[in-house]
Parts: sequence; structure tokens; C-alpha cells
Amino acid sequence: MAFKRNRWLVVSVLVVAVAAFLALSIIPLLGTRVDRQTADSNATAGQNGQVDATELETRAQGYEMVLQREPDNQTALIGLIETRIQLGDIEGVIDPLGRLAELNPNETRYAVLLAQTKQQVGDLEGAAQSYRTVLNNNPGDVEALQGLVSLLLAQDRPQAAIGLLQDTLSTASQTNEADPGSIDTTSVRLLLAEVYVESDRIDDALNLYDEAIDGAPEDFRPPLAKALVLQDRGDDDAAQPLFDQAISLAPDQYRDQVQQLAAGGDGLPPAPEAIPAEPEGGAQPAPAPVPAE
Repeated sequence: MAFKRNRWLVVSVLVVAVAAFLALSIIPLLGTRVDRQTADSNATAGQNGQVDATELETRAQGYEMVLQREPDNQTALIGLIETRIQLGDIEGVIDPLGRLAELNPNETRYAVLLAQTKQQVGDLEGAAQSYRTVLNNNPGDVEALQGLVSLLLAQDRPQAAIGLLQDTLSTASQTNEADPGSIDTTSVRLLLAEVYVESDRIDDALNLYDEAIDGAPEDFRPPLAKALVLQDRGDDDAAQPLFDQAISLAPDQYRDQVQQLAAGGDGLPPAPEAIPAEPEGGAQPAPAPVPAE
């Protein structure tokens, strides 16, 4: 589904980036990394006359050998994932990533990445189940919410997405009372408002943006999101003060992006690494992979 000016991507990226410092999902990231690897390989081929996939295959086999001896070696799991991404073997990422998720139940990013990878290979039921597994234990996990909402929208199920987010908001007070700060209601409101926009419920979206602005007056995202909607409607006079407000409130690392959006650019932040650098609790370095003779 192509959204006007990629607003869903822009706002959901900012929602997740601010809430959890993970800017983009593995879905576009995998494609980017694979495309970049292909480009690098093609450049190497031009220089050396051949694409050296053999080295990557050997590296993957080495990690697999380590995992045969130490199936819970997280450094080897991460190495295998990264190597298979470079090889373009997205389906081959699923098993080691699933193991990482099992080994790190409190590191929900692994489970979210697993869901996104399943979605990438077309296992939509598996992706939805992975997202819901995260949300059952962490109902305010913004990455899982954004991922499941995106999946539901891709399946033309906006009402299911709306229901999911409304239910999250309706239970937020009780959940946050038991576990303070576990649900970022501003982020959830922004996601819900974007679903309203894509469902042509513009008035509902604008009202929800106003609620978010009133509820979080120091947050740059609600005025930015509302400004984008008004700008898309051609109401630049109403949008500009909101852009100005968002620019003044935005942290330094986002101010340039907000200014680009105000000027009509896409304002998307650069993609981070797909896999966290170090699993929860740290991981002991794996023995150097040594392929079989």
C-alpha cells in the first residue's frame, strides 16, 4: 500500500525511533543490506572477475559448526544471521533469529525482528503470532505494535488495526499503574491517528493529534504528525505553525529531519544495524569458526 508522501513510514519511524531508538524495521533493512551486498559484490566482480560468495558460504558453515557444538552460542547465532543476510538467504535467518528470541525473552527486539523476517518471506500468520506473543507480555511494546499494525494494514484490515490500538489505549492507565511507563500513550495515539488518516477518517485523526499535543506538550511528534496531514490537504497556513512548534521541540538528532519534512522532503532517518550488537547480559565470544576439512 503506497501512502501519500510515505507519511505512515515517516511517522511510524519517528514513533519507534523516539520510543525505542530503532528507526526502521528489518523488512526494508534486509532489502537494503542485501542490495548493498549485491552492489559491493558486483563491484568486486568488476575488479576481481568473480563474485566471492564462497567466502560467505564458508563463514556460514563455520558458524553452523560452532552451533552444532554450542547451540546457544549467541555470538555465533548473530554471525550466522548476518552472513545469511549478506548471502540473501532471508529464510535462513529465521531459525537462528528464533533461537536468539528464545534465549533473550526480555529482549523483545529479537522477537520483533523474527516477526518482521517472517513477514518478509510471506509467513503472515507466523509474523502475526510473533508480534502477538510480544504484546501478550509487553502490551506497550511500540515496535511490536507498529509491526502488527503495519501487517494488518497490508492485509487491508484497518478495523483490526484500529481495534488493537484502541484496546491498548483503553487499558493503558491500568497497565501503567501496575508497571509505570510501560505504555507510551503518545506513541499509541500517533499510530492510531495514522491509521485513521489512511482510512480517510481525517477529523478523527486531527482530534487525536490534538489530544496527543495536549497530553504531551513537550513532544515534537504530535505537532509534526498533524502538520503533515494538514500539509497533505493543502492547508499550509495551518501546518506551518505546527512545523515551527515541532522544530523548536525536536531533539538535536531529529531537528534536521523535521526541517526536511517541513520543506517537503521525506525526512527519513538512516537505517541502523538489524541485529543488536550484544545480546542481553552480554555474550561470550564464540570460538573462531573453522570449517570441516
